[in-house]
Amino acid sequence: MYPRVILNGKLIKKSQQKKITSPENYRERLFVLDTKELKYSDCRPGRKDVLKGSVELWKIKCVETVDTDFPIPCNNKYPFQIFYENYYLYIFAPDNNTRLQWVKALKEETQYNQCVPTYHPNMWREGKWRCCKQTAKLAVGCAKYDPVTLACSKPVPPVPNPKRKQTRTDAREVIAIQDFTPVEEGDLQIQKEQKYILLDDSDVDRWLVQDSEGNAGLVPSTYVAGKFETNFDRFEWYDDDIGSEEATQLLSKEAKEGAFMVRRSSKAGQYSVSVYASALGSIAENKPNVRHYLIRQKSKSEAPFYVAEKKSFFTIPELVHYHQHNCAGMVTRLKQPVSRPRSSSRRPSIAPIDLEVQWQMDPLELTLEGKLGDGQFGLVMGGTWRDKKVAVKMIKEGAMSEAEFKEEAKVMMKLSHCKLVQLYGVCTQRSPMCMVFEFMEQGALLDYLRARRGNLSQDTLLEMCLDVCEGMNYLDCSNYLHRDLAARNCLVSHDNVVKVADFGMARFVLDNDYTSSQGAKFPIRWSAPEVIRYSKYTSKSDVWSFGVLMWEVYSEGLLPYEKQKNMHVVNSVNKGQRLSQPTLAPDDVHVLMNWCWKEKPEDRPTFGQLLHQLGCLTNV
Repeated sequence: MYPRVILNGKLIKKSQQKKITSPENYRERLFVLDTKELKYSDCRPGRKDVLKGSVELWKIKCVETVDTDFPIPCNNKYPFQIFYENYYLYIFAPDNNTRLQWVKALKEETQYNQCVPTYHPNMWREGKWRCCKQTAKLAVGCAKYDPVTLACSKPVPPVPNPKRKQTRTDAREVIAIQDFTPVEEGDLQIQKEQKYILLDDSDVDRWLVQDSEGNAGLVPSTYVAGKFETNFDRFEWYDDDIGSEEATQLLSKEAKEGAFMVRRSSKAGQYSVSVYASALGSIAENKPNVRHYLIRQKSKSEAPFYVAEKKSFFTIPELVHYHQHNCAGMVTRLKQPVSRPRSSSRRPSIAPIDLEVQWQMDPLELTLEGKLGDGQFGLVMGGTWRDKKVAVKMIKEGAMSEAEFKEEAKVMMKLSHCKLVQLYGVCTQRSPMCMVFEFMEQGALLDYLRARRGNLSQDTLLEMCLDVCEGMNYLDCSNYLHRDLAARNCLVSHDNVVKVADFGMARFVLDNDYTSSQGAKFPIRWSAPEVIRYSKYTSKSDVWSFGVLMWEVYSEGLLPYEKQKNMHVVNSVNKGQRLSQPTLAPDDVHVLMNWCWKEKPEDRPTFGQLLHQLGCLTNV
């Protein structure tokens, strides 16, 4: 059985220097990482690629980013290093996200190797290590190596301009509202709900903060907030001086589902959220379509702010961010911020949402044919685009705003992997809006399993799980959640390859088979305990769902907890009960399922670990 491909892409490789006097050599290579080795080939247009070298994964002792203090003489400016046997391999990525993606994937594949305790964070150059000035190439490293944690390269951040007046002095400690991965030099990686020290907020768009280890860098200002912050002008959802009646008029004029604003309440020192929902209005009874929620505060609480009492937050921006993704007691999610026109100096400039021209499809080039089925967010049609068979997903009227559609489509367009159903483009110039995907001839994995029940080999079942795990590992490395992973949301190609589909849309549209909890909808039978209890999604909740998908595969399409109603499923999971071992599942596979179903998210594996273990099973 062939090893499974995890990542592939064109990167630049720096030649290994056999002699100090050898000239430096930078060559573009096609790198392929699979479960056994890292290979790189010479890319020659119109000709067959020539393998130039490879590194077996078991030989790798260290994978880490590289700090540089000298000009890089190639187009790619983001290096990382691989130390194996007694050799160093330097590879240059085109951007930091790509670099972190490769380092993370390689670390996950090699974290159980015999690794070095220390490493060199800078390069070997001109006969010495630039970090510690040692002149022996195999000298002991000068920085502690962690084979699990991703150590982002931390360039020295820009020095705050002393002439610019600080805009805030009341909250020197800030809390991250959401995760942020560095995208350019000088950025700092931050983690949601972690605390940081605010060093400079003189730039309205990007603030300088410092983490608990003393590392400083820039982050988007709207990704952090002070616990006692009272000036929210930098957020586009805030309007300081507007009453409930004017807010109702403004939102009703906008008349878009989930349009909202945060404003000062008539109660001194408090704030309200006003939100538009079409389901509220009644012309006959003269009822407005706007509901106003008071943001309440708990006394003597670490996280005092809440709308629905069961879910409270450190800061008001954190509360807003949460309710932009979850109803949780509100009539609808907070989807589109609205406020009165204001001076551009009062808030960060926000680029208008638009899609790249090459992804916009001409409606005249798209021919719709027969109906393939009803998807989560609309009708799915077969079609043809430029003589290519495609699947066209039509967006239900009112299911999501145009802004939401474009926001999610832009992200999906950047994701490309052989185990993800490829998005070819979108069509927003027609109604309803639609997405055009590659056509998967054999349909949904769930239907495929049921139709072939009793005729699938052990190798085939394991291959299916590996295919899905590869796609999910790529999403995880791209810092992307699926939220609705299940056999029904994976598709099978003509050559029996399983690909992950419907990634990206689950947070917006869920169908009527999903049970509501705190106003948020999710698929109970595939959901982790923290999702059921708190509507909290992480990559580890996707891992839980993957365990259930494995169970579906080895039960050949049975419904999880088949004889139980949703409420009984919730009670069973909360009591620690788990799905029983399918008849076709070997003990080793069932062990992996139970690993995915650990009560605590931190006790569950990563997709990289699962991919490694599943890859080992293919060689048994």
